[in-house]
Amino acid sequence: MFHKEGYKIIFITFVIVITGSLLIDRFIDIQWLRLTLLIGLLVLLVLILQFFRNPKRHTKIEAHTAVSPVDGKVVVIEEVYEKEVFNDKRIQVSVFMSPINVHVTRYPISGNVTYSKYHPGKYLVAWHPKASEENERTTVVVENKNFGKILYRQIAGALAKRIVNYAKVKDEAIQGSDSGFIKFGSRVDLFLPLDADIKVELNQKVRGGESVIAEKR
Repeated sequence: MFHKEGYKIIFITFVIVITGSLLIDRFIDIQWLRLTLLIGLLVLLVLILQFFRNPKRHTKIEAHTAVSPVDGKVVVIEEVYEKEVFNDKRIQVSVFMSPINVHVTRYPISGNVTYSKYHPGKYLVAWHPKASEENERTTVVVENKNFGKILYRQIAGALAKRIVNYAKVKDEAIQGSDSGFIKFGSRVDLFLPLDADIKVELNQKVRGGESVIAEKR
């Protein structure tokens, strides 16, 4: 299963691979060169297909849990001052996504979308300390009774040149459902209430829509 954001690129890649293979077969007589070029086209196709894969996730929908918005590795767990929306202290949990991770963004909790904003910006490496404030990014806030308001921020990286965000104010968010996509390596920051019980550790690998980041009863 592939994400709809990849349909056009996948189609173009198939055209390139098929056309390239036919041209190689017709015009390249040197055996080792033919094989090398064909393998190169095959590798390109496999990379594109794996990047836009959208595996089904089995989210256990629970009001008292916040699940990871994306696949990747936890690189930040710290108390910070969030100044775009809350203007107070929050617990920030950041998940870094490599180019080989699934890049679908999912709602961490169910509730109502109360804020959604796109910010143009730079393309610093995703783990750069200033990436959260200076890179291209989107900010979304979802509210429910257990957590109150939580914020997640999609952040572009050095390779990520396009962030897709489906969340709109007044939308009903369903925990674990598709809320966007980030093309190529990047990261997502999650800002939680200070009294949330964090369930992950630094360098832990998490799965979007399934791994529990925090609980709040």
